Amino acid sequence: MSPTPTPGGRGWFITIEGPEGSGKTTQAERLLADARGAGLPVELVREPGGTAVGERIRDLLLDADPASVPIGPRTDALLFNAARAQLVRDVIEPKLAAGWLVLSSRFSDSTLAYQGYGAGLALDDLRSIERFATGGLRPDRTILLDLPAEIGLARKRGVEETRFESSFAVTFHRRVREGFLALAREEPGRFVVLDATQSMPTVADALRAAVQDVTGPWPLGSRASEPTGLPERIHR
Repeated sequence: MSPTPTPGGRGWFITIEGPEGSGKTTQAERLLADARGAGLPVELVREPGGTAVGERIRDLLLDADPASVPIGPRTDALLFNAARAQLVRDVIEPKLAAGWLVLSSRFSDSTLAYQGYGAGLALDDLRSIERFATGGLRPDRTILLDLPAEIGLARKRGVEETRFESSFAVTFHRRVREGFLALAREEPGRFVVLDATQSMPTVADALRAAVQDVTGPWPLGSRASEPTGLPERIHR
């Protein structure tokens, strides 16, 4: 498969998943810069968010004060999928139809890991909601940045914490991590699991190779030295 989409050809959808503090934001930005350096038409989206509707939902989901605005796991699942539905309709599907490479820091596997394995909701129910919200869209490749919950939470402590870091016990985050690993075992053809405790450049090289296994090789000299940065960080 050529790394340059042909007219009328469909693009590739790549998702980066992982527990809190696994480096999804930084690695997504590096990959974006690399793809741009290679001359690829590429879009990086964030979850939740990426649309006017999604950004409003994001504010509620991530910045809510658990004491004054309690949100249950079912509501979490529905709100994340509502934002996701808008993002798929307005951004992801149009870009894929135009032959673009679309990168997403988190997608539907996060809902299965957090609200399913972490909070205990039925996976079958969550998958039904996911299919409705996304129209059945599935990533071509999912890179799971794996690390122990304690390490990830320590990285995030005091730095852009959301209610998921500040209000959920470490046991919850351990279940989330195990959930991600269980999902990866179920779909070894889609998932690539990387050790996120390694150095950032090492992880970036492995992540890039996993993506190019789907898209085909990119031109030499396309590696970016630093992430490009986004208007706001992608954390959950």
